[in-house]
Amino acid sequence: EVQLQASAGGSVQAGESLRLSCATSGFTFNDYSIGWFRQVAGEEREGIACIGKSDGRSNYGNSVKGRFVISRDMANNMMYLQMDMLKPEDTAVYYCNTYPSPHESWGQETQVTVSS
Repeated sequence: EVQLQASAGGSVQAGESLRLSCATSGFTFNDYSIGWFRQVAGEEREGIACIGKSDGRSNYGNSVKGRFVISRDMANNMMYLQMDMLKPEDTAVYYCNTYPSPHESWGQETQVTVSS
């Protein structure tokens, strides 16, 4: 069973930082590119960052480029999202999953709220 558990969200002020974590199991982590997604209430879920399975190359959405950094720990099947210079528009529910084709099960999300 695929399990994806995002955690470590929270409520912060604009300009502050958070580091999201994602624990994964139930699939061969090293065989997949992985990514972070977010969903604002009433809007579609969007991919914001991804990292390759072998070369470690990462890509970011324009809205987070230069502020967020995605990373992965191959040994422990973990992934992370370092979020700096947070803005109120980053307020959303955040998910982790494989990329670009996410597993059907989205797992546990984590809420990030940024106040101005």
